Amino acid sequence: MDDLIQLTNKLQTVLASISSYESLDLPQIVVVGSQSSGKSSVLETIVQRDFLPRGSGIVTRRPLILQLITAREPGASEYGEFMHVKDKKFYDFNEIRQEIENDTARVAGSNKGISRSPIHLRIHSPKILTLTLVDLPGLTKIPIGDQPSDIEKQIRSLVMDYISNPNSIILAVSPANMDVANSDSLKLARQVDVEGKRTIGVLTKLDLMDAGTNALDVLMGRSYPLKLGFVGVVNRSQQDILTNRPMEDAIKAENDFFHQHSAYRSIAARCGSQYLSKQLNNILFTRIKEKLPELRGKLSALVSQTQQELASYGDPTFTSGSVHRGSLILRLLTKFANDFVAAIDGTSSEMSTKELCGGARIYFIFNSVFGSALDAIPACANLSHNDIRTAIRNSTGPRPSLFVPELAFDLLVRPQIKLLETPSLRCVELVYEELMKICHMSDNKELLRYPRLHTKLVEVVSELLRERLSPTSNYVESLISIERAYINTNHPDFLGAAGAMANLENESKMKKKKEMERRKIPARTHSPASSVISVGSRTEDDMAMPNGAGPITNGYHPSPPSSGAGQDGSKDSFLTYFFGGAHKSERPALSPQQNDMLSTNMPSPMSVSQIMQSEIERKFQENGPTEEQLQATDREEIEIRLIRTLIDSYFTIVRKNIQDLVPKAIMHLLVNHSRESVQNRLVASLYKEELFADLLQEDEGVAADREKCKTMLDVYKQAFEIVNSAL
Repeated sequence: MDDLIQLTNKLQTVLASISSYESLDLPQIVVVGSQSSGKSSVLETIVQRDFLPRGSGIVTRRPLILQLITAREPGASEYGEFMHVKDKKFYDFNEIRQEIENDTARVAGSNKGISRSPIHLRIHSPKILTLTLVDLPGLTKIPIGDQPSDIEKQIRSLVMDYISNPNSIILAVSPANMDVANSDSLKLARQVDVEGKRTIGVLTKLDLMDAGTNALDVLMGRSYPLKLGFVGVVNRSQQDILTNRPMEDAIKAENDFFHQHSAYRSIAARCGSQYLSKQLNNILFTRIKEKLPELRGKLSALVSQTQQELASYGDPTFTSGSVHRGSLILRLLTKFANDFVAAIDGTSSEMSTKELCGGARIYFIFNSVFGSALDAIPACANLSHNDIRTAIRNSTGPRPSLFVPELAFDLLVRPQIKLLETPSLRCVELVYEELMKICHMSDNKELLRYPRLHTKLVEVVSELLRERLSPTSNYVESLISIERAYINTNHPDFLGAAGAMANLENESKMKKKKEMERRKIPARTHSPASSVISVGSRTEDDMAMPNGAGPITNGYHPSPPSSGAGQDGSKDSFLTYFFGGAHKSERPALSPQQNDMLSTNMPSPMSVSQIMQSEIERKFQENGPTEEQLQATDREEIEIRLIRTLIDSYFTIVRKNIQDLVPKAIMHLLVNHSRESVQNRLVASLYKEELFADLLQEDEGVAADREKCKTMLDVYKQAFEIVNSAL
């Protein structure tokens, strides 16, 4: 029996040293009670020693894990040991009390606040039974003095953490002079142990109940049934504590009280502190024995996991000798390179399920980030009507053009293509940053043993990526420059002048149709006229002119027809805009009377010359363009619309090319080149015998973790053997 309980104590001690004892959910007895319920007195009576701090308010402000061990050696002395005080035995129990107070103040402060960090105390004595008890702060409701305002919430949360362990036994302490229905400890226990299967009740202060009353119904389980029942105790009074009444006398007086009391005489054998100690010892032993199969399974799994963890830290003896060091470094270099490539290819076994990373992130950059950035650039971004009109005028020189000048299209489309350079270069930077992130993501424990080696690995891969960044960026810039170097208006997907004019004709017809429908005017039969403005390609853009005119070919146009009206009877066709009005044969003939009147009103040649000279001087004397110059003519409006349509068509072609070529260039020059050459670069830079000693300097923290892991493995193995032999 004691061996099993001592095994639990040993596991608690060892596991608590690395803060992982909760993983096993070890069976233990958790003492819960409100302030002044007699909780501390119950523990001291079980230990038969005064060792707990006393006073007003919250005295127990940290969990106290109390391990009681029966000393069976003849003449064995009583002493205590703290886990935080190494190699020291406390034979004076007043010193134990003082050490509890000092360590509590050191960790929890002096403002009556609480701390979750436990104090581990082991007491050896021939007078006690082997037990594991956890003393928790007393439940309170109102903060006193400089206690935190949420002290009640903090204590309840701490208590719930311990009693929620399904393997723990809840020792609920309640004073007998208060109705158990109002017991805070029983209320909390009921929340986690609804059926009362692992709760044992303790009634204190039975000697302080009013005359004529007793707690027999509670002790018999009739008022508040618990599977483990209730145990009544009589603690020492405050006067006994002040006068240092011997513990033996207090226990004898307790026994006399139960045997002499008329109500409790019949159950005296099941009352008192000594019975409570035996009962707790039996309950804890039974609980541990019940949980042995489950505990053995957990220990088996922990042994396996700890062995794997220990293997991940590596064998420190393997780093001795140049042959072993070289083999180790080569293996770590290969592992790092393979992890880097696997992260890019998406074949890593440790891929994240929470976010995109590695190659998937690069794909997202290409298709979502980069594609959206290109689509967000309008074809005619930053091009106003005035910019296009000015470009058209500047490209015609000193004389007006018969057609929309090709030079204006080139002049305007090249800066628009330049807009694609910024997102393209940003795409290169994003992929570079993602590759840098991949090389920093290595979490191989064996590699982390050697921080200098890990740092050098990252430096070498980072240098390789930086070397590839510049050529990749330069090539992407060249792609933009190549597109701007030659404007291929013969591209099969380019809309061309004919297509642009057809689009404008369709837009004009649709607009006119909607306007007529809005005004409810019946539409006349209309045969669409087509016109061509030759920009770039002149092979397929020869089309008939409006109103039945002949085709425009290489800048030459035949004479317009003699008819002054098109098929729809209107003279306002595109021919009027590009050829300056109707043909002279279309002008109406004047009568002789009109000719005479015109001759009479005509100014003399001298007056005409003077008028022209005055107008020229006025134009040159003006500081800026006239209102007439600022406003586009009808012809220029058509030209602007045509230029915009052509720019949009060609810009779309170039954008598709860039969206296709930039990812290919990045993959070839940056990604694939890096993944294919990373291992060779690492070996060439780091596989040098003179670097082995420096690179394989082990991290002190890893060495400490290995030692802890070794200790844990030894304890798990020993515990597994004891548990296995007990079954």
